[in-house]
Amino acid sequence: MTENRHGRRRLTKTHKYSIGGVAAVGAAAVAFTLVPGNASADTTHTSVDAAPVAFASQTKTVQAGLHAQQAHADKAAKTAAAKAKAEAAKAKARAEARAKAEARAKSEAAAKAKAAAKAKAAAKERTAKAAASRSTTRTTLYANNLDGWIRQALDIMKAKGIPGSYDGLQRNIMRESGGNPQAINNWDINAQNGVPSKGLLQTIQPTFDQYHVAGTSTNIYDPVANITAAANYAAANYGSIDNVNSAY
Repeated sequence: MTENRHGRRRLTKTHKYSIGGVAAVGAAAVAFTLVPGNASADTTHTSVDAAPVAFASQTKTVQAGLHAQQAHADKAAKTAAAKAKAEAAKAKARAEARAKAEARAKSEAAAKAKAAAKAKAAAKERTAKAAASRSTTRTTLYANNLDGWIRQALDIMKAKGIPGSYDGLQRNIMRESGGNPQAINNWDINAQNGVPSKGLLQTIQPTFDQYHVAGTSTNIYDPVANITAAANYAAANYGSIDNVNSAY
């Protein structure tokens, strides 16, 4: 027996079954007392002897039922556990499949992005090369006259950071040489010293050599080389060829 929360004893199933057996015996006893007087003694004895047998049979039946219920419960628990395990395995497989698919998609996206970036860089490089090629092959045509020489000299001066204007160059050229690139002064002090002034802007050789602009001819009589060297000299000594209004 066990005790409930009120301290009272509570019957277990086994006790209940035992009581049931006792009750069965009691019932048999009652049946015995109710046997008619003319019944034989053997019949009465047989009824009394049958009571323990009936009790034992009932006990075995109850125990067999309990065992069957327990077996059924165990089987159901094992089935539920197996089912839960199978579901967990399926869920894990699905999660792994999703993870692999996401990783594959991410890898493919990265590869596509890398390929796109590479293609973009290649296209940019091709465009730059094409532009450079066009720039290299494209040659600005300047007229082979004073206007063309001045304009070409101005473009070179702009690239080199040498100040000067079209007007300043033309004005000084006309005063110094009248626009003749082969002009030479054989009578002034420079000529007397053995270094005559030459070219459009009448520079002497030492000055031309010192202020020569890279990329132009080294020939002092070359119109563009003479103009740029003289403008470079004027910028260093007067701020700009535009500030020169007489012999310099």
